[in-house]
Amino acid sequence: MRTHDLVIVGAGSGNAVVDERFSHLRVALIDEGPFGGTCLNRGCIPSKMLVHVADLTDTVRDTGRFGVAARLGGVNWPAVRERVFGRLDQEAAEGEQGRRGASNIDVLTGRARFTGDRTLTVGDGPDAVTVRGEQVVVAVGSRPAVPPPVRDSGLPYETSDTVMRLDHPPRHLAVLGGGYVAAELAHVFHAAGSRITIIELEDTLLSAQDETVAAAYTAIASDRYDVRTGAALTRVEGEPGRLRLTLDDDSTAPVEADTLLVAVGRVPNSDRIDADRAGIALHEDGRIVVDAQQRTSAAGVFALGDVCTPFPLKHVANREAQVVAHNLLHPDDPVRTSHEAVPAGVFTHPQIAQVGRTEQQCREEGLDYAVAVRRFADTAYGWALEDTTGFCKVLADRRTGRLLGAHILGPQATSLIQPLVIAITLDISAPTLARSPLWIHPAPTEVVSNALRDLALGPA
Repeated sequence: MRTHDLVIVGAGSGNAVVDERFSHLRVALIDEGPFGGTCLNRGCIPSKMLVHVADLTDTVRDTGRFGVAARLGGVNWPAVRERVFGRLDQEAAEGEQGRRGASNIDVLTGRARFTGDRTLTVGDGPDAVTVRGEQVVVAVGSRPAVPPPVRDSGLPYETSDTVMRLDHPPRHLAVLGGGYVAAELAHVFHAAGSRITIIELEDTLLSAQDETVAAAYTAIASDRYDVRTGAALTRVEGEPGRLRLTLDDDSTAPVEADTLLVAVGRVPNSDRIDADRAGIALHEDGRIVVDAQQRTSAAGVFALGDVCTPFPLKHVANREAQVVAHNLLHPDDPVRTSHEAVPAGVFTHPQIAQVGRTEQQCREEGLDYAVAVRRFADTAYGWALEDTTGFCKVLADRRTGRLLGAHILGPQATSLIQPLVIAITLDISAPTLARSPLWIHPAPTEVVSNALRDLALGPA
């Protein structure tokens, strides 16, 4: 058995825990896949690099509205894919090489499973290695969920883990699911020339978003793709390259496609590490239970990222890694993770960003709130963009002016949301944010300042 001061299981955000402050400790870093985890290898980074290509493609196709005569010559998918993964595969390899070169870090490759208190076995068979840590960090992430009709069909399918590395864009891509992964990858492959059909059980796409955003995006997507909402997949038949998807809506014709992308959610990887053998408690959905200091129910074991967080986002995992690092080094002066104002973005077309409560959550909580919506088309920069669909929606406590939530659909939404994130985090009221700083004119940010000014605050 190898004994270490610290054992980290997962080289995605878990790899971010250890820096030069840990040079005095013996560390074991365990992972069964390429370094960098989901985000670097098969998640947020490659998808956003591909989304940028899709955005460029759509821009060229749309230049006629601006009096520019430009013509798209096509998308060279192999070249695009190589630009993305040629770089990211090298980043992953260099990250692993750097850790292997550190004198205080042992890199172990293989799946890790707990066998007891802070004790794990890495790998299988005669080459398996047993390690024990004085402290352990679990950061094994999550994986795409696959529903039974797909899994039991015996026919090929793609997930976000695999679809971005396809040799060529599908002729007809059927997307099962209507969340952010579905929205982003539909945008990518539509721009690359694929015909898209989206199948979603809910009545709108992006149903977790604010209701105004979900309705607007569903309408936009329905003009671009074949969208089947309120429909469940019951059966997958056919053969590789010729799939037939049967839905539970008798009035809806089956979907025939050459490729199926499954994007119905993610599953925490806690079921792959024998967490119960270490006394690690789980939520009903499989997430590891942690407190505000990222401690699990097992003494000396921390967890971070998708395997435990209610917000499976890379920036949340990074913050949790910072909290874990501090608490490992300063157990007598711990810090806490805050999930009070978590922003999120959907890099589809148009972009979507949010922070705080949705309007439906405000209603469910019985809050006395004011709401304002300002369109991009009502601002000078919106005129420059010829934008007809984008808007900023803000919600605030009617009496105090405290921001409760903000939602943006439109160009640069993921950047425009940041002042609102800061305001909610630092408890800056909507009137203060609207009137104290100067807002550049004309600029996209005016849609935010104007929405804030439109809030009807004060006694009802």
